[in-house]
Amino acid sequence: MTMEQNAQPIRVAQMMTDMNYGGVEMVVMNYYRHMDRSRVQFDFFALEGSTLPQREEIERLGGRVYVVPKYTHLPQYEWEIGRLFRQNGYQIVHSHMNTLSVLSLWGAKRAGVPNRIAHNHSTVGRGEGAKNVMKYLLRPFATVYPTRLCACSRTAGSWLYGEKPFRVFNNAIELDRFTYDVAQRKAVRQELGLGDELVLGHVGRFCYAKNHEFLLDVMAEVCKQRPDAVLLLIGEGESEAAARRKAEALGLQENVRFLGRQSDPAKFYQAMDAFVLPSRYEGLGIVLIEAQAAALPVICSTEVPQEAQVLPEMQYLSLQESPAVWADAAIRAAENARRRDTSAEMRAGGFDIVTEAKKLEEFYFDLLK
Repeated sequence: MTMEQNAQPIRVAQMMTDMNYGGVEMVVMNYYRHMDRSRVQFDFFALEGSTLPQREEIERLGGRVYVVPKYTHLPQYEWEIGRLFRQNGYQIVHSHMNTLSVLSLWGAKRAGVPNRIAHNHSTVGRGEGAKNVMKYLLRPFATVYPTRLCACSRTAGSWLYGEKPFRVFNNAIELDRFTYDVAQRKAVRQELGLGDELVLGHVGRFCYAKNHEFLLDVMAEVCKQRPDAVLLLIGEGESEAAARRKAEALGLQENVRFLGRQSDPAKFYQAMDAFVLPSRYEGLGIVLIEAQAAALPVICSTEVPQEAQVLPEMQYLSLQESPAVWADAAIRAAENARRRDTSAEMRAGGFDIVTEAKKLEEFYFDLLK
């Protein structure tokens, strides 16, 4: 009996770290929602302590969620994932744990899983000390246990796998949800109590990589020219309290809106005039794809892969440039914005999830031939 004739879908174990509201979780869920689930189902492995906001949706779509010990308790982690791999008879394990995929795929190999996919979503940046040491220590083992290598960009793949061949799966999105809409822009601005103010935006977890402290310095410079300007910050994370303190110290209490975690941030892009992402490093940056789908001009750091650029309105600036230079660029970009339907351009760039999910589906079936 061929796989196509089998009434049961193949189940792929998706190995995650924490499942909260992060970008990797968003990418994998986007693919899952648009997969033909009569052919392919996902089972998610998340670490203890995850908030798992996706759990209800996953189970409604036919997937399963397994909460396993943290990899810092390595014997317990390996024992539990190995037990589940054998119990469920997985033929494919797809790990999204970046350099830590060595741990999940080692367990998969020991459990006899024949197809083991490493999928890298990140790179490395200066200043993260112990975290960077761990990444560099694990990097030589990145290609030991996988049978196939994947990444979210050429940059992320080359950083982790070197010269080894790998497949890129784009951080694709539902383009229709982000397409610029004048009426929705007006409604969201009204909801936020905004009129004609200049509105800059940022979506991302409050952490070292996202560089919120620099973003707030940029906003302080923006407000020197546009005192009524507003910065919308969507996300949460370990450095949020420090960001709030810095905003207050800079006198930006009235200019910066901390909107917290949003299960559906799509509508907020409509209210923005420009998107600013001064990241210290990115594997790709799915929020940049979302911003461009909403036809927002983007100002981002040169640490972001060039592959993230689809529209000409996206501008790269070095983090060595002053916050004043960034502020000038953001104001100028917002004032010259050309909001429009960019779905055709984004689709041509390979970021339509309907098309890309089909590619991943076929990739899985090719492994089983």
